[in-house]
Amino acid sequence: MSKPLDARTSQPVRGGASFPLRHRLLRVAFGLWWGLLCRWTPPPMRRWRVVSLRLFGAQVAWTARVHGSARVWYPPNLTMGQHAVLGPRVNCYCMGPVVIEDYATISQDAELCGGSHDVDDIHDQLVVARIRIGRQAWVAAGAFVGPGVELGEGAVLGARAVTMKSLASWTIHAGNPARQLRERRRFDRADLS
Repeated sequence: MSKPLDARTSQPVRGGASFPLRHRLLRVAFGLWWGLLCRWTPPPMRRWRVVSLRLFGAQVAWTARVHGSARVWYPPNLTMGQHAVLGPRVNCYCMGPVVIEDYATISQDAELCGGSHDVDDIHDQLVVARIRIGRQAWVAAGAFVGPGVELGEGAVLGARAVTMKSLASWTIHAGNPARQLRERRRFDRADLS
């Protein structure tokens, strides 16, 4: 995990904001934009949703697919590679950087949570950390990925599984907490192009 935010300027335990005003205003503006112009759009309008995310600072490849019902907390912290997918109702709570590499899939109702609070700090300071979903990895329906986690290339986190630890490449994990079930057969989706 990365360093907590400065306790002198941010005291969440007393109702203080964890992020500066400019950051919060961008989130409000994006939330309004997404709600009015993107959330209701049908799947074929994926390019419009990519344009919208890019307008607000996300680094999203043109071939990426972000469903209208997906929630992105702070677009400048989101990076998506070629043919990466944020499925229906995904909550991309990107308080820290979230990187979703080429051909990686985040399935419906999954949650990527890039932050937590330091429970040993008197101020309950927010601590953020990068999440990286490797090339061809898959976060299945309803799964939870915690802050600082990396899913290696081709790794699978099964439906409703929870991981707070990184997963090795080409392995399949399930459960709460997630445990390795087996290795996954290797392939390259780029060969399909």
